[in-house]
Amino acid sequence: MKKQSNLSRLLEIAGSHKYLTYASWVLSAISALIALVPFYYIWKMIKEVLEVAPNFGQAQNLTGNGWMAVLFAVIAVLVYIAGLMCSHLGAFRIATNLRIQTMEHIVRLPLGFAESFGSGKLRKIVNESSAATETYLAHQLPDRANAIATPCGLLVLLFAFDWRLGLLSLVPVVLGFLIMMTMTGKQMQEKMKEYQNALDDMSNEAVEYVRGIPVVKTFGQTIFSFKKFKDSIDRYKVWVIAYTKQLRTPMMFYTAAINGVFATLIAGGLLLTQDGVTSGFLLDLIFYIIITPVISITLTRIMFQSENAMIVDDALQRIDSVLRLKPLEETKHPIHPHNASVELKSVHFSYDGEKEVLEDISLTIPEGQTVAFVGPSGGGKTTLANLISRFFDPQSGMVKIGGVNVKDIPKEELMNTVSFVFQNSRLIKASILENVRMGKPEATREEVLTALHHAQCDDILKKLPQGVDTVIGTKGVYLSGGEQQRIAIARVMLKNAPIIILDEATAFADPDNESRVQAAFSKLSEGKTVIMIAHRLSTVTNVDQIFVIQDGQVAECGNSRELLAKDGIFSRMWKNYQTSVQWKVTKEVQ
Repeated sequence: MKKQSNLSRLLEIAGSHKYLTYASWVLSAISALIALVPFYYIWKMIKEVLEVAPNFGQAQNLTGNGWMAVLFAVIAVLVYIAGLMCSHLGAFRIATNLRIQTMEHIVRLPLGFAESFGSGKLRKIVNESSAATETYLAHQLPDRANAIATPCGLLVLLFAFDWRLGLLSLVPVVLGFLIMMTMTGKQMQEKMKEYQNALDDMSNEAVEYVRGIPVVKTFGQTIFSFKKFKDSIDRYKVWVIAYTKQLRTPMMFYTAAINGVFATLIAGGLLLTQDGVTSGFLLDLIFYIIITPVISITLTRIMFQSENAMIVDDALQRIDSVLRLKPLEETKHPIHPHNASVELKSVHFSYDGEKEVLEDISLTIPEGQTVAFVGPSGGGKTTLANLISRFFDPQSGMVKIGGVNVKDIPKEELMNTVSFVFQNSRLIKASILENVRMGKPEATREEVLTALHHAQCDDILKKLPQGVDTVIGTKGVYLSGGEQQRIAIARVMLKNAPIIILDEATAFADPDNESRVQAAFSKLSEGKTVIMIAHRLSTVTNVDQIFVIQDGQVAECGNSRELLAKDGIFSRMWKNYQTSVQWKVTKEVQ
């Protein structure tokens, strides 16, 4: 099957607006031909001057021909503007449809996709890759039609007056075109891909660095945290310098060739006039010297258009890298969970398809129980919680909620069944009321206020100028990490899902906020199945069951008393934790 071209694919996305794109090409080509007409009137003016010389006062038609040249130049500009208006309308529709298509696909992807893909890279693909198509369609394609029509019209003019000078004019054009081909082949396409990869890398590292600035300032890790960002900049610098040096020589010869047409004409003119110069030949030579700069402009346009075509090809490949990702399978025969229990059977999972993060995990969490996942960092605790929420699907095995495979539960129902409180909950730039209401869009104002009260947020509302209607992030209104966490808990309370997952939810809270957050958790957990991911072992002593996750496996399970009675992983972790909390900073007395 023949691969669909980028242009045909973009025009397909445009729908009925593709006819505007076609119109822009026609108008741009007509504009290019009209723009050559003033040169004819310039030739007539030169001809008249040479015929009456040195009695220039006898020239009667200079003004008329001059105004005709201006008139056709203005007409050419107006027709070109009309073409650009058509091309922009079509290009904007295509870029919009492409963004919508990409975002609609992203919405259907697993919830963990954005985290693994990189938010900076994803933002660049959605925004800048689609914008590259807009530039290509709105400007480059009309210019291509213009660049094709211009040489056709020029060929007629070049051979209409003196075919010998016309051929001489084409010699540097052919030479420049051959040099240009060496810079715009498959190797150039690969270089363009490397260029976009380097930009993606910088964009991603920049976003992650900016997001981590609060932590960087807190722990004074400025140099180390900046290293990855700086390395991406250095890699880009090395690539750009090497690429520039590679193109330096061919670009120098190309520029010399296309801008040296007049030199070729003068040299040819000297050879052709060894037997004397006629006024007719001098007229044609002057005319050719005037018109040939159009050739260099046209060739340069063609060169940059080929480069922009590569940019668009790369942009579409990056968009396709997102569109090719398979969304989670939606069941055609939905089954509703019977209760709020959670069960995993022989679950295996890996992010890259090679190294397993979870290996043969099997566990059961009865409805209404509070359990904890503990263990060394990188053991797979958060990944396990992500599978329960169906942020990803396991490669093998089964995740069940209420006795039903999560793949058979409708997506909306699953989202209403499981709520997630992250260690770094984010709020949008909107009022507290709107932030909380995201958990239940149809909730009344009274229901939101009740949820905020149960989440221990009364003190937050009292200090804010407009209370629950205060917009976060404007006019200096910002909340601490612990306060944001309590607002996020209120959102989860309003949602009232039967299963709650708490991923290190008190990690960034100060002591005062932590006590309030813990009180909010107590209220939130009433009658719910709660899964806690914790490093602070004091928070899990009273849970019904503890699962110790190490190296992607359940190493131990039981309540705190049972696990402490063993000489196992949890017992050693508990001893280390007790030692750490007893540490004191002492001052030596001299």
